[in-house]
Amino acid sequence: MPSAKPSSSVRLSDLPHPVVAGLVSVIVNYGGTFILVFQAAQMAGLSPELTASWVWSISIGVGVTGILLSWFSREPIITAWSTPAAAFLVTALATTSYAEAVGAYLICAAAFVVLGLSGWFERIIRLIPPGVAAGLLAGILLQFGIKAFAGLSIDPLLAGLLIVTYVVLKRFTARYAVVGILVLGLAFLLIQDRVDLTGLELKLAAPVFTLPVFSLNALLSVALPLFLITLTGQYMPGMLVLRGDGFKTSANPIVTVTGLGSLLMAPFGSHAFNIAAITAAICTGREAHENPDKRWIAGIAAGLFYILVGVFGVTLAAVFMAFPATFITTLAGLALLGTIGGSLASAMADARTREASLITFLAAAANISMFGIGGAFWGLLMGLLAYAVLNGRLPQRTRAPQQTIQPGTEAAAGKEASN
Repeated sequence: MPSAKPSSSVRLSDLPHPVVAGLVSVIVNYGGTFILVFQAAQMAGLSPELTASWVWSISIGVGVTGILLSWFSREPIITAWSTPAAAFLVTALATTSYAEAVGAYLICAAAFVVLGLSGWFERIIRLIPPGVAAGLLAGILLQFGIKAFAGLSIDPLLAGLLIVTYVVLKRFTARYAVVGILVLGLAFLLIQDRVDLTGLELKLAAPVFTLPVFSLNALLSVALPLFLITLTGQYMPGMLVLRGDGFKTSANPIVTVTGLGSLLMAPFGSHAFNIAAITAAICTGREAHENPDKRWIAGIAAGLFYILVGVFGVTLAAVFMAFPATFITTLAGLALLGTIGGSLASAMADARTREASLITFLAAAANISMFGIGGAFWGLLMGLLAYAVLNGRLPQRTRAPQQTIQPGTEAAAGKEASN
């Protein structure tokens, strides 16, 4: 891992926005997708102790790796569990013993360590044209933007309040738009008594070690799909989120560190964790801080919040999951609006790659699922094929990771921050 980069001192006034961005990303992650972990645990017939150990191991692992990567790179490296992998495990654990699944987790994690050390993943990332990358990111995030407004038909008062507040704050104090809707939304839910915390007790989680069992069946039916799903559904879009907001950290240390973390936590129940994609965009964009050099604080904050949840196991995870679904989806969608808009602008900016970028965007937004592989992979594949056919050549490897691909976003942010 590279040594810490020089950075300007952090003032107290620099903390609120990135810390809130980190908190929002954690709330969205637990409130939006963590139910899949509980479903998978239920399908596997895990005891409450083993389920709590799973929550502990994945939360602590994600928190520690995110803090380390953000600190040493001075960039907002947000790590998370693999959501597509959790969805896959809901069915896979129904036919695979838990000990064999733990063995498969170890094999998958070791494969990511090898991939990171080899340097091949970074080379693949550099082959993706900026316009296609922007189209892919916009397509992945589109559904979150749509759901922010779809909530009006489900819970018009809550969703309408958040949307109107966001627009008003954007007009008069753009820096506090996301902070404002988070605080106002929580206050509204508490006043209406819509956060059901009945029966919750604050308990410390205890890790439970499971001796792994290795089998050919688990290798082929769990480890291999887990590796491919996490690689295509998490690592690739996650790195493109970083590139899209102008951050340059190599993928190699990220893949290596998260792989090592997964390797250490697997015997305690954790499946693959990796760089985040959707929730990372909440922390890498302008809403986290006007100055990109300060956004690494969001990575530290998110890591600390993950560790806090991990220490108390299923208790705090259940708190996040007690929030109404409309609050989670609207909060996430509004926090991602800037990233969606910037990505669309970048995808359409270059006339030579516009059609290939548009195909990438639409294919990713369609969220195609074939052979157990999610929409991010198929959107990227179709976009690259379209690029090759329309331009008569394959994408050329860039000399260095792409910088800003969102015109008028990061460059302007840097100028404003320095004024």
